[in-house]
Amino acid sequence: STGLQFKWNVVGRDTEIEVFTTRPDTLFGASFIALAPDHPLSSELAGQKEGFAEFIKACQATGTSEEAIAQADKLGFDTGFKATTALLGKDDKYVQKEVPIYVANFILMDYGTGAIFGVPAHDQRDLDFAIKYDLPIHQVIFPESMDPEEYGKDGRFSGYTINQGAATPYTDDGKLAFSRWLNGMNTNEAKAEVIKRCEANNTGKGVTQYRLRDWGVSRQRYWGCPIPIIYCDDCGVVPVPEDQLPVTLPEDVTFDKPGNPLAHHPSWKHVDCPSCGKAATRETDTFDTFFESSWYQFRYCDPKNETLPIAKDKADYWMPSGGGVEQYIGGVEHAVLHLLYARFFTKIMRDCGLVNTSEPFTGLFTQGMVTHETYQDTDGKWLFPNEISKNEAGQFVRNSDGSAVKVGATIKMSKSKKNVVDPEDILEAYGADAARLFILSDSPPERDLEWTESGIEGAWRYINRLHRMITENLSTLPPAGQTFDTRDAPDIIKAAHQAIKGVGSDIDAFAMNKAVARIREFSNGIEKFIKDGEAAKNPAALREALEVLVQLFAPMMPHLAEELWSMLGHETLIYNRPWPKVDESLLANETVTIGVQVNGKVRATITMPKDADAKAFEEAAMAQDNVKSAIGDMQVRKIIVVPGKIVNVVAG
Repeated sequence: STGLQFKWNVVGRDTEIEVFTTRPDTLFGASFIALAPDHPLSSELAGQKEGFAEFIKACQATGTSEEAIAQADKLGFDTGFKATTALLGKDDKYVQKEVPIYVANFILMDYGTGAIFGVPAHDQRDLDFAIKYDLPIHQVIFPESMDPEEYGKDGRFSGYTINQGAATPYTDDGKLAFSRWLNGMNTNEAKAEVIKRCEANNTGKGVTQYRLRDWGVSRQRYWGCPIPIIYCDDCGVVPVPEDQLPVTLPEDVTFDKPGNPLAHHPSWKHVDCPSCGKAATRETDTFDTFFESSWYQFRYCDPKNETLPIAKDKADYWMPSGGGVEQYIGGVEHAVLHLLYARFFTKIMRDCGLVNTSEPFTGLFTQGMVTHETYQDTDGKWLFPNEISKNEAGQFVRNSDGSAVKVGATIKMSKSKKNVVDPEDILEAYGADAARLFILSDSPPERDLEWTESGIEGAWRYINRLHRMITENLSTLPPAGQTFDTRDAPDIIKAAHQAIKGVGSDIDAFAMNKAVARIREFSNGIEKFIKDGEAAKNPAALREALEVLVQLFAPMMPHLAEELWSMLGHETLIYNRPWPKVDESLLANETVTIGVQVNGKVRATITMPKDADAKAFEEAAMAQDNVKSAIGDMQVRKIIVVPGKIVNVVAG
């Protein structure tokens, strides 16, 4: 990060706070200073104030990783002190001369200086903090088309003054206003000017901050690749000779003692020094999984090569042109760690002449986390979900003694917080297919998924509906393998091919929740086809529709799909069948299929005449079972209909 490191003065004290910012152009929009909880000045300024010790404990409980901080509520502690800088100049009606100093849980001590100045109008994190603690919001950068003077009239510093009241900061480039000697400059000019003035008066300097840290690749465990190092009292650290590689793990380890089983092994670690021949010991740590998996995608292309990790011609043949693996799927921790390490390995292998590519992956998809409520007993100890239940009054209590339980925030499932669900319990109660269906249908895969008992129960009920719908109609179906003339296709066959097209496109786009919604809509259409008596008139069409339905949900519910496929009279596995082909001639119609969202999440799709009015779209959307279930006991506050595009139900 390239930016400015400069000093602020604590008002009334002979103390300076050194701040790092990548946005010196927003200086005149500052409304607070924030220190990391472990910054030396945090305890100096606030250490004696009531509640500070408890605040620090709360920060420590959250964790200090960037991932933990990003997901946690923004917390601050007002030190009671204020800060100022000579750069702000004399008092000005548009400039907050002195800003309060907070200790905040979202500031990292090991990045920059551990202190920032907050500019809510131009940073989402700062804005969230300012809204929570009722701090001023001063916009100082504007689009070229906006008149800042009109924007800044009357009460500029009260309430929200951003984007007509929405809690969204302005983060684009633009022109400066309400910034005294920066007015009229563009963003880049203003950054350079602030750095220039700081360096001229010796109060700061332009710097580049790096987030690179040493990577500890060793783990004290049995499973893993042994680190090929030998320690000799005379020769020091000696690498294992190439003709003795690979170092293999012993197969007679025991796990009856705490700690690393390799360190406890009676003989494996004892070897002769390759240099002097004296008694020496092996390194008993093994490599971590990120280390081992940062290059093995290349090894898959040439797994039996005994002289090189990979031959370049094999890498060129198997890898996509100009890049590495076509699709990488991982969580947030992979995005900031494993991807970085994999790039190091790839560039080293490129420089060594092993591969031609410079990047390990050409496509990245970062999925969300599974979250769950947290529970604590009266002593503050964390409880597992299966240790609690609701009593007759609807209150959460501990199963063992009926004592009260505190329900906490919904956060990422964590062993330390015990907000985890045992997969074996889920499999025993509902089955693997229900778990898969719920996970895929509840949220877009890039968002966090809140695990709820009602959600998995809803998926299980739908699976039972599918099973009944097919098993109860088997006797009416013609034999498997009968062809159906689609030139005279009823609407259910058109719906089948529209579903094939839509579900396939959704899966390709990782929109799994939309794909599930389409499958549900199609199954509803089949149920109506049966209920209206149309299936009895055209059993061949029913068979084709049911077979398409089973093939569409097979990737999501493979056990159910294989069972029903067999019941439908097929002797081969559905797993070995290709994806059903779309008959494009059946797609041309006067209808449109759109998604129905509840509070921003797609819960169903509806197919309507293209010329239907908004009221018709609204009524069809509200009639969907999935929509009703998602709304539950909430009150519908607004229904936004864009005919032919989307229906969004806002409930709360």
